Amino acid sequence: MTIELETDPSSYRHWQLSVDGPVATLAMRVTPEAGLRDDYQLKLNSYDLGVDIELHDAVQRLRFEHPEVKAVVITGGLDKVFCSGANIQMLATSTHADKVNFCKFTNETRNAIEDATTHSGQTWIAAVNGTAAGGGYELALACDEILLVDDRASAVSLPEVPLLAVLPGTGGLTRLVDKRHVRRDRADVFATRTEGIKGRQAVDWGLVDAVVPRSRFDEHVRERAQARAAESDRPDRGPGVILSPLAADADNDGLRYGSVSVAIDRGLGAAFVTVRAPTGREPSHATDLLEAGASAWVLSVVRELDDAVLRLRLDEPEVGTWVLRTAGDPVLVAAAEEVLAPTPPEHWLAREVRLHWSRTLKRLDLSARTLVALVEPGSCFAGVLAELVLAADRSFMFDGTLPDSDLPAPQLRLTPANDGWFPAANGLSRLATRFWGDPEGLEAARARVGKDLVAADAADAGLVTFTPDEIDWDDEVRLALAERAAFSPDALTGLEANLRFVGPETMETKIFGRLSAWQNWIFQRPNAVGAEGALRRFGTGSRPSYDRERT
Repeated sequence: MTIELETDPSSYRHWQLSVDGPVATLAMRVTPEAGLRDDYQLKLNSYDLGVDIELHDAVQRLRFEHPEVKAVVITGGLDKVFCSGANIQMLATSTHADKVNFCKFTNETRNAIEDATTHSGQTWIAAVNGTAAGGGYELALACDEILLVDDRASAVSLPEVPLLAVLPGTGGLTRLVDKRHVRRDRADVFATRTEGIKGRQAVDWGLVDAVVPRSRFDEHVRERAQARAAESDRPDRGPGVILSPLAADADNDGLRYGSVSVAIDRGLGAAFVTVRAPTGREPSHATDLLEAGASAWVLSVVRELDDAVLRLRLDEPEVGTWVLRTAGDPVLVAAAEEVLAPTPPEHWLAREVRLHWSRTLKRLDLSARTLVALVEPGSCFAGVLAELVLAADRSFMFDGTLPDSDLPAPQLRLTPANDGWFPAANGLSRLATRFWGDPEGLEAARARVGKDLVAADAADAGLVTFTPDEIDWDDEVRLALAERAAFSPDALTGLEANLRFVGPETMETKIFGRLSAWQNWIFQRPNAVGAEGALRRFGTGSRPSYDRERT
């Protein structure tokens, strides 16, 4: 089934977005019969991937289209219900790949909420007006403040372990202890108590920030939103940038956008992703960037790349290798990115575009696909596009020129953008990640920032893996891709994820490198998904049957 990613507030079926000056309210009112499939109903504000696609869209639009919004309140649109979490029937009847992709996307959306609070001056507040169970509480955990209604009934809970034999799949366990600093023993009790915790105990344990009587709840939420809005550095008024629909032409052979194209070789199990440089002068100042809006290359190309990554993830699970290529003038790429430099005083839009690049490159890092970069004659791996080489599991750079071609030998150009503008999940730049534990190598690479490196220079700097010449290029690349296609995709997923999370552990690396790996494993175990497992037995009145052996 092809997943439709494009939406907008006028088409939302599950969310209601309203803006009142510096405060926006996003109310969750899920339409039960509007799930992505017709074999389940989204009752009690439970959600599936379609609900989260709309949430992801709202997060993006609030950041770009509403610069005046400085605080966002997310709340339940049903009486006494905030959100009851991921729909159990949906999970029970989904394929393994759909379960994993669902959890990964929802994690990334919650990370984007946290990113807005931390870096964009747009603080998210959860107004928990009723039940918040499982993924519902995890949605609240992504916010910077959690306000719980005190009505003697509403509670927060993470009941996945006792009820479903799975884990809180969108980072709940990690956010409990790493973000909210809930004491480990209390977190253990909480995650095994199906009824959850409410009232003053929820505050005392650090599960929420405040409990407020229903009679004062709306007033208190407004006060907190206004207070957080007053702390923001976002502008007091617009205009913003309208995120116009992406013109994607899709068929069985691939995808085509304005600056990004994807060609799929199904025999090889590979997608060749090409990112093209701008073709002319791009905005050099933030005011020009604002005037250009979504048509500016630095914004349009990252939106296209992000969409392509998601489509390949969701719609092409058997295409296991993504080959990253570029085409165009590297000088124009380096010039176009300069508007994103984090130089104070910083314009809100330049910051948002740079953060969008950070999130998209992280999404690339977190995709369970082999990444291979090809630096060929005619390519433009400079600055922000050089990040694709640094993100790759291995890279090939053509040494020399092609016969009967006027294209010069390919060059790789690092810019200041590669040294911290786009941190990976581990909090480091991809350049620092590449040279983790090798400070001399890192300094040597930094010394080459701003220089055009041919194959020998890039290899000497440790920036590429192989540098075949004209004689060997086709054979080496072909054999490498064919070899990758011959390996076990499960083993490759584990290999790549282990090697990509280099260096310090962060909340993000824990969520994706530890929690997601365990959830992936649990989703294949009969205790959860077998005929007598908890996911299958939930709601039937029959207890699950567990294999008691620990492994």
